[in-house]
Amino acid sequence: MEQEKVHVRLLILAGVAFLWMTAVFGRLTYLQLIRHSEYMSRAMRQQRRTIEIDPKRGTIYDRNMRPLAMSVPVESAFAIPSEIKDTVMAARLLSGVLGVPPDALREKLESGSSFVWIKRKMAQEEEEAVRSLNLKGIYFQEENKRYYPKLEMAAHVLGFVDVDEHGLGGIEYEYDNLIRGKGEKIVVMADARQQKFDGSESQQDPGESVVLTLDEKIQYIAERELAAVIQKVHAPAGSVIVEDPNTGAILALANWPKYNPNSATSVPTEARMDRAVSAIYEPGSTFKLVTLAAAFDQNLIRPEEVFNCENGSIIVAGHRIHDHKKYGELTVAEILANSSDVGAIKIALKLGPPRFNDYIHSFGFGSPTGVDLPGESRGLVQRLDHWGSFSIGSISMGQEVGVTPLQMINAVSAVANGGLLYKPRVVVEMRRGQQVLPLAGPSAPAEPRRIIRPETAATMRRLMEGVILNGTGKSARLDGWTAGGKTGTAQKIDPATGRYSRTKVIASFTGFAPINNPAVTILVSVDSPEGWPHDGASVSAPVFKRIAEQVLAYLDVPRDVPLNPRLVDASYRQNRESETAAMEDDTPMDFSAPAEMTEQAANSSQAAPVEPQAPNVTVATDEGGDIAVPDFKGKTMREVAEACMRLGLNPVLVGSSLAVQQTPAAGSKLRRGSKIRVEFGTPSLHAGKVH
Repeated sequence: MEQEKVHVRLLILAGVAFLWMTAVFGRLTYLQLIRHSEYMSRAMRQQRRTIEIDPKRGTIYDRNMRPLAMSVPVESAFAIPSEIKDTVMAARLLSGVLGVPPDALREKLESGSSFVWIKRKMAQEEEEAVRSLNLKGIYFQEENKRYYPKLEMAAHVLGFVDVDEHGLGGIEYEYDNLIRGKGEKIVVMADARQQKFDGSESQQDPGESVVLTLDEKIQYIAERELAAVIQKVHAPAGSVIVEDPNTGAILALANWPKYNPNSATSVPTEARMDRAVSAIYEPGSTFKLVTLAAAFDQNLIRPEEVFNCENGSIIVAGHRIHDHKKYGELTVAEILANSSDVGAIKIALKLGPPRFNDYIHSFGFGSPTGVDLPGESRGLVQRLDHWGSFSIGSISMGQEVGVTPLQMINAVSAVANGGLLYKPRVVVEMRRGQQVLPLAGPSAPAEPRRIIRPETAATMRRLMEGVILNGTGKSARLDGWTAGGKTGTAQKIDPATGRYSRTKVIASFTGFAPINNPAVTILVSVDSPEGWPHDGASVSAPVFKRIAEQVLAYLDVPRDVPLNPRLVDASYRQNRESETAAMEDDTPMDFSAPAEMTEQAANSSQAAPVEPQAPNVTVATDEGGDIAVPDFKGKTMREVAEACMRLGLNPVLVGSSLAVQQTPAAGSKLRRGSKIRVEFGTPSLHAGKVH
């Protein structure tokens, strides 16, 4: 009996065990076979975290391979909230060193996420402060941060990026898909206690580098002179463009107001506007160049042809137009030199609306230039069938038409180079490492288009030289080079009345130099200068002169006219006042760019800008010429300058008082146009100087 009970109990136990094992194995089969994929996915989500790291953007260089934008490594802080026990305390401590509201940090830490960024791309002092807290659950990850070593220089061309390294302006935006490259993903494995135990990372593919047409030194000159005139006339805005008329390459593009792309989001949107390519304005008298060029190209006028300017008044379609002066009879050359509205209107009437309209569009107005910068405006040009009876009179003197500074300088460059309209560009090439990549699509260089005959361009250049020599552009006359240009003073529309303002104007000047072989075209546009006079001749033409003289000297363009003796004499008198100064303190005039960014500056977004320094000038001798170098020792600066001008030599004068040394030595043979360096000083001081 007892044995039967034992057997029954064993059977019951075996049945229960069998049922339990069946249930366990059934559950395991269900979980491992049927629900395997789901639970594996959940496990991976819990154990593995993927951190996306921004790609390293390519460097942006100027045409001489000086870096203007680069990516530098910085640290970002992130948190694993599950590892942080006291989120309130952690948020309070982090807030104190990062300047982030504690409530915002606490919300992140209590969000339930397995991974949250605390602060990305921290400054070095912030990183050190967070590390010193030694908080559990706070980790660091190296990322790339965009840095602009020259700060505000060329900001409107370069653009800027957001925290995720996406380009938001300028070249950074236009070529973002090439500069940005391929992002990096870091996979971090963690155990049940959220401790990291393994990890891997994908291969990063850095972006392509960009070489610009900009020249850092010319850009510096343009920005400095624009800032000076803005400060002088208290203007709210302005632009300067320097272009190579023979290729369409933009050598400098400056705008005011300017901004620092290292902190672009802290400035108003207005400051980030690239006015040179986006701002539309009525060009005023500078548009008379188009009027006259069209008439010359159609053989309708001659430079010496005389027009009666009606004592400064003319009626067109019932509207009376007054000149700024009461001119009588003027030749075509004098009409341009004196900027006569009446004369320009009469020439336009002779040309006729259809042909005039064709040339306006041929010069590129009313259409984008195709420059490789974002946000370009096409300008405002009415269709011919929308012209009113008075339109030809208005347009001939630069009203009823809207242009951008870039369109205007591009048209003047066509006159300078002999009649070819180039597509302006700011990018020379793309690079991947040492490999040069060809530009493709809209960025590829385009063949120039002929818009006027070479004879027309030559005539216009001669007339534009007359503007500077005898007309409204006298203050743009260069010392040492010939130049041609045109002034412009365009009245702005008063928003309150809808009519032209009597006080607000766009003062502009655009021109080129030298006349026979133009090396640069320069446009200066100043918006709403204050004071009187505030016209283009008084405000913008002197800026053209200062920029052109510095740029031409920097580019080593040969002078084609003698130096002004009065300027040489003034320099001599100035140096005589300081003749006791030591020679070591004197440096020749030269134009140098800001110093290269040091490694320390590359890791600090607070680096101060460095202004150009004037290095010593080395004079390359040109032996084998037919000019014998005289002995200048003991001569005054004026005597040396006059002798060099007579001989056709290019003097580099250093120091003050009397000439004590020269390179090349007296008796050397040089070719015309060669440089000769002459040092001045007190003979006794020089004799004791160690070389």
